[in-house]
Amino acid sequence: MHEDGNGDTHRVAGQGSPSGADQEFLALERELTVLLRRARSNQGEMAREVHPDLESSAYGLLIRLDELGGQRATALAGYIGVGKATMSRQLRALEELGLITRQPDPADGRAWLVTLTDEGRGRVGKVREARRARYVSQLAHWDRHEVAELARLLHQLNGVMER
Repeated sequence: MHEDGNGDTHRVAGQGSPSGADQEFLALERELTVLLRRARSNQGEMAREVHPDLESSAYGLLIRLDELGGQRATALAGYIGVGKATMSRQLRALEELGLITRQPDPADGRAWLVTLTDEGRGRVGKVREARRARYVSQLAHWDRHEVAELARLLHQLNGVMER
């Protein structure tokens, strides 16, 4: 195996070749690895655009709140895939930055709902719009149906990976 200038690893001839049936899955693994590496980098940049002190991992949490509105901390922890202690720490940091607030859950007075503040909603909206514009620019040569198909397939993959 060797790494090219982009950090991508490729099989060197003569090092053994997997069966033809595995080639598709190896190609999938390779492309997902590149995509995830770039996504992690982009997520850090977007988090800093929302707020310079925002942790990269908290960006997805803000997106979830932007899309669904008020959520319980336990639901957020389950969605993100972290424990209660980690979620509590992240929520405390977001609250200190003025990006979220906690309010009693009207359906259960013992529970709290986490929501974006107006400041948080504005900052997240600005970053999401810039990100969408970047996708439009980068994929301008793609047919809109291809973009929709990619989104559908990624949604399907994410659903399988949840299980």
